[in-house]
Formats: sequence, structure tokens, C-alpha cells
Amino acid sequence: MENINYLNILKDSFTLVVLICCSLLSFTVAFERWWYFRKARHRKVDDFLAHISGLLKEDKADKAVEYTGKIDSPVARLFNYALRHREMPKHDIEELLATKRQEEKLNLEKFLGVLGTMGNIAPFIGLFGTVIGIIKAFRDLALSGVGGPTVVARGIAEALVATAAGLAVAIPAVIIFNYFTRKVKVIMSELEIFSSRLMIIMGSKH
Repeated sequence: MENINYLNILKDSFTLVVLICCSLLSFTVAFERWWYFRKARHRKVDDFLAHISGLLKEDKADKAVEYTGKIDSPVARLFNYALRHREMPKHDIEELLATKRQEEKLNLEKFLGVLGTMGNIAPFIGLFGTVIGIIKAFRDLALSGVGGPTVVARGIAEALVATAAGLAVAIPAVIIFNYFTRKVKVIMSELEIFSSRLMIIMGSKH
């Protein structure tokens, strides 16, 4: 059997072109999310909280607001939001922090649906391409009248490339989606923990 010409398969298969686009989209989203999460993780949060606590004990709440406003992370934004509403009753601040955490969660989950969708639909796109390829293989056999199994085997081998391509797109997308989903859960847990600690620090004023 002749070697499979993947360039010709790509030219003849619309599904492979679609899968390549899906792959590019998946890795673009993965890189964008990696960069966002890289900035989202606030290292040395305990030191950060201790510094805020020190400023509040010194009645320098405005300095604390200014300090948190300069840091681009979910924890810092949460603290800044709470400090800017520090004069409100404690219960109201807790409610506001809950809504702010949900807002941060939406930002963290942004575009993750794309990865989940690619992981789900890519195998089906590949399977669709395989079915179309097999139909063409048997059509070519019927038209040629000669070649027997050799013609069919070559056509099926080329058709199965679509299934392999679909899996090649889906597997990384699912792995990356699960990885970032886990990161979201970790960051959200941290936000809840440090929200409670901040409320305890601010509690003496309410």
C-alpha cells in the first residue's frame, strides 16, 4: 500500500481544517488563561494580610485602600472592595464580598467553556470526517471496479486520520480544562478564607 499523503488528505478533508482551527483556538485560550492565572495567584498572602492589618491598627485605612488598589490580583481586589465599604455594617460587607467573589469567579472561568466545548465536540468532528472518508473509499471502489481491498484499505486508513486528529485536539483540551477548573476552585477557596480573616480584622470597628 502506498504511503499516506497527509497534505493531500488535508486538502481534501474539510473536517481536518475544522479540527486544526479548533486546535489553534484551544491553545490560544489555554495560553490566555495561563497568563491570567499566573497574575491571579497572589504569593505571600499572609504577609499581605499582615500588612493590611497593621495599617488598619494604625488607623491608616486610606493607605490600605491605596495599597490594595495597586495590586492586580483577586485577593487584592477583594480586599480593596471591602476596605472601600468599611463604614457599612458587617453583615452588608459580607454580602458585598460574596457578590465580589462571584464576580472574580466569572473572570477566572472566562473562556474555559471554549476548552470544554473543544474537548467534547472534537472527537465527533473527527468521527464525522472518518465516516465521510469511508463513504468516499467505498464509492471509489465501486467506480474503479479494480483494486479490491487495497483501494478500500487505503481509503479507510486516510479516513481514520480524522478520528486520530479529533482525539489529538480533544485530549489536550480536556486536560487543560480540568487543570484550570481545579485552579479556579483553589483560588475561590483562598478568597473565602481570606475574606473571613479580613472580616475578623475589621470586626472591631463594626
